[in-house]
Amino acid sequence: MESVLLKSACPHDCPSACALEVERLSPTRIGKVRGGRHFDYTDGVICAKVARYAERVHHPDRLTQPLKRKGSKGDGSFVPISWDAALDEIANAFEVASARHGSESVWPYHSGGTMGVVQRWGLDRLRHVMGYSGEKTTICIGPSEPGWRAGVGRLEGTDPRHIAQSDLIIVWGGNPVSTQVNLMRHIQAARRDRGARLMVVDCYRTPTVEKADLPVILRPGTDAALACALMCVMLEEGLADQDFLTRYTDFGDDVERHLRSRTPAWAAAITGVDEDTIRTLGRTIGETKRAFLRLGFGFTRSRNGATNMHAVTALPAVSGAWRHPGGGAFFLNLDNWGLDTTVAHGLDAKDPSVRVLDQSRIGAVLTGDPHALLGGPPVAAMLMQNANSANVAPESGLVRRGLARTDLFVAVHEQFMTETAAFADIVLPAAMSFEYDDIYYGLGHTAITYGPRLLERHADCRTNHEVVCGLAERLGAEHAGFGMSARELIDRTLNDSGLGTIARLEEKGYVERPPTISQGESWEGFPNADGRYRFRPDWSALQMPGWDLPAASMPAIVDYWDVIEQASEQTPLRLVAPPARMFLNTSFTQSPSSRAHESRPTALLHPDDAARLGIEDEQRIVLGNPRGEVQLHARIASRALPGTVVAEGIWPSRDHEGGAGINQLIGSDPVLPAGGVAFHDSAVWARPVLGDAS
Repeated sequence: MESVLLKSACPHDCPSACALEVERLSPTRIGKVRGGRHFDYTDGVICAKVARYAERVHHPDRLTQPLKRKGSKGDGSFVPISWDAALDEIANAFEVASARHGSESVWPYHSGGTMGVVQRWGLDRLRHVMGYSGEKTTICIGPSEPGWRAGVGRLEGTDPRHIAQSDLIIVWGGNPVSTQVNLMRHIQAARRDRGARLMVVDCYRTPTVEKADLPVILRPGTDAALACALMCVMLEEGLADQDFLTRYTDFGDDVERHLRSRTPAWAAAITGVDEDTIRTLGRTIGETKRAFLRLGFGFTRSRNGATNMHAVTALPAVSGAWRHPGGGAFFLNLDNWGLDTTVAHGLDAKDPSVRVLDQSRIGAVLTGDPHALLGGPPVAAMLMQNANSANVAPESGLVRRGLARTDLFVAVHEQFMTETAAFADIVLPAAMSFEYDDIYYGLGHTAITYGPRLLERHADCRTNHEVVCGLAERLGAEHAGFGMSARELIDRTLNDSGLGTIARLEEKGYVERPPTISQGESWEGFPNADGRYRFRPDWSALQMPGWDLPAASMPAIVDYWDVIEQASEQTPLRLVAPPARMFLNTSFTQSPSSRAHESRPTALLHPDDAARLGIEDEQRIVLGNPRGEVQLHARIASRALPGTVVAEGIWPSRDHEGGAGINQLIGSDPVLPAGGVAFHDSAVWARPVLGDAS
């Protein structure tokens, strides 16, 4: 068989949702993977991880058959079992749990191992039909989403392709050189073609900061203080667009007085950025009307993450950049899709009285925290799909303790024997994205991309959709979606949404869903009921009902909110845990090229901190706090600020000497106002491992 090039899409938890071009060598093997040129945001560019996707698809350690635990939870001892027997055991466990504790004691759980509309969220169809506990997926955008909505309104923004018309591009809290390379392609084109300048704001010297014309490194969690001071400069120096503020925002004398009090001197003491730099940055933003803010996740992953996001989104409201070509702001598109998933996700069977548990608090939920359980029954049975929570969730030690409960039944549907799978009673082998049909939201652009089935199934793997339908049959669950193939569900979803047919989607490879927010010179106002940006946020309106997360303490006017986990004498360093270039959570941690590039778990320390603590470069060290201890190797460089330690990437726990990964140190207390995780907001101590200089 001759090789062919076929259109596809990346399934992973990344806003780029890249269009792909896949070389198929045979019905069971792929070769090279390239960025698809049929979609102009991807424009032929993809990350090195996905370019080497054959390593993942054809990895010898992929799971091949269903397994049943024979030893203790967590020790990884299993024996083969048939698919029918495995599904029977899962269905029986769900029925037993429901009979003993009620249907809410069953918690179907999914995360971002795949972002497919059918294959990820299809598990919700079974949840809704059976009345099982709901899941609020807070782990990624829990703090950032309400921060954006508090000011702008709908979660959509300026089309990121409009960067081509920008004179100033501000990347705030993101590292696209490492994590969104096609975004960097658009940025570099604007720099080349228009002479656009690049400003990058982050809490350590990332590869993207290295590329910046205007690099800004500030203390973790202090972004709102910098943003408020930049607005102060614009107001003081007559650079604010007063007409825009009057017509399109709730700006008033009280807001102006407040922001004028947030001076560069005030912000310098909080952020560590000097006053002159703050004034220069404020002038640059105010004077450059075609200024595009591309906002990342990193600066929102603090306990004040929502208020950080709100403050930064206020910048183009003060400068008026929204109404200029190439101006405005973008974080994610979430509200522009118009996709009717009633059948695909079983929304017509959803009972609003059923409790909705916080995905991020899985450790607290499984260890019986009454607050996390919302006063309801314990979780007694789970099916986990595309989720490696024993590594990825915060306070991972607490998660492992919960998964180890002898009275908890856990089935895990996975591609590899992850640490989470090792705790399972039943492990099911999962198909990969080139082995099934699905569609994907382009959260970082404006298109729904299509990934058709290109390969035969690996060994005895099955798709998420097939597992859900198999369980539905055994449980007596009735819904139209259970009788459809994934392809039929995609076609039904497109038709119900007025977006044509799957045949038309196959031909093009994607469908455009442009944002409804007005763009550039056609600006008509913000997507709030009154068309205005809100400097005075209503945080209570953004709370999750029933979660008892009091928002009354949050700032009434855009501001810096000092609620971060401060360093102390016992824990003198602030820990930041951002993504590694060649991993995506724990996806790709099996790929040989990714592991070779990342080498081993490391902690980046400033030379002053290393000298004070008696730590040498490459030495094995321990980071710790009351949540636990983690061993890594020191990497000493001035890329980290004094007082900050940076641990890039989520390595499997088994790759850490001591057997505990970095998220052991991350708190799982919910971020106000709507939950989520403060991944970049932990105070830790560090010490060398005595006798180690490796």
